[in-house]
Amino acid sequence: MSLLQSFRMAIKSIFANKARSFLTMLGIIIGVGSVIALISVGEGATSNVNEQINSIGANMLIANIQGRAGATMDPDNITAFVHEHDDLFAGIAPSMSGRVMVKYGNRNTSGTTLEGTNEMYSSIRNVKVQAGRFLTASDVERRQNVAVIGTYQVQELFYGGDPIGENIKLDGHLYTVVGVLEEKSDSSKGSDDDKVFVPYTSAMRMLKNANVSTYYMQAYDESTLAAAKTQLERYLYKEYRGDTDAYTIFDQKELMDMAGSIMGMLVGVLAGIAAISLVVGGIGIMNIMLVSVTERTREIGIRKAIGAKRSNILTQFLIESVVISAIGGVIGIALGIGLGMLMGSLFDISAFPNSGTIIFSFSFSMFMGVFFGLYPANKASKLNPIEALRFE
Repeated sequence: MSLLQSFRMAIKSIFANKARSFLTMLGIIIGVGSVIALISVGEGATSNVNEQINSIGANMLIANIQGRAGATMDPDNITAFVHEHDDLFAGIAPSMSGRVMVKYGNRNTSGTTLEGTNEMYSSIRNVKVQAGRFLTASDVERRQNVAVIGTYQVQELFYGGDPIGENIKLDGHLYTVVGVLEEKSDSSKGSDDDKVFVPYTSAMRMLKNANVSTYYMQAYDESTLAAAKTQLERYLYKEYRGDTDAYTIFDQKELMDMAGSIMGMLVGVLAGIAAISLVVGGIGIMNIMLVSVTERTREIGIRKAIGAKRSNILTQFLIESVVISAIGGVIGIALGIGLGMLMGSLFDISAFPNSGTIIFSFSFSMFMGVFFGLYPANKASKLNPIEALRFE
């Protein structure tokens, strides 16, 4: 018997018991669909995180002072250090943050992120304004009560009107709006658009906190990034007398590697859990194929009696198992793509699977068909034709 004939008989047998065949495929469908959907969402989330890290500024170093007793840093000192190494650093932006209530007239928003920084922040963190201006060196030096607000504040407090030149209150302190940030997300509460920027010198006074815990520094380019980081590490090591627990330094590549490692582990765990469904589906195929062997024992005996070889019987049942897995795999791929796109739209990420994920999932489902179909096929091929013919 040719492979084509075996394939036709397998299709005929599968469609003769449609409901049972579909239930047999269900484990494979769910397994393949889950693997594709979860890996697609994981890869989309990783890509989204990397884009966000890239958007915060090129060639950036971040120094975090842990804020323990004695572990403080005078912004003037570290700024002077950066200026001394102007062949490596393009700029520095101190940063301190807190939560404030923003009020305009009888309207207010609570829990808004206040960030105190300087004029270099916009270029280092790639922050742009759509109206007015950002903070200036003069604002910082003179401790001016000026603010740059996000689009969420514009919508909530000014109903979309022009806020430039208007006075707002930040926790009761009067500030003049000098700029509006470009919209970054959906202008909702708690988003990147729900922010207010003020000079860090005035933020110290408002937040009653004289310590700046974060510093964003920008190297001139990738070629100076490593050298800039080395100089910064030496400076902080000296400042804190060898206490490396008092500070941490990150560069953009480290952030991307860290994010990629975390997301990779998460995707791997989720894919592993989803792959269990494939194994369960494979066990289901084996069970149904064993039932099929029992039901068709007399048929097997007749075929052997008229000259069918053991290899013919084994091939036919193995093909049936593989065909069930293949059909389930195809349906699972369609389900996985659909689920991935749906979940991607919910989380606002691109979650379309790559060809490698599809090929891997389909190949694994085929392997399950062969692996779990081999035992029933082998059992069918070993049946004694005389005993099989006597089977009722």
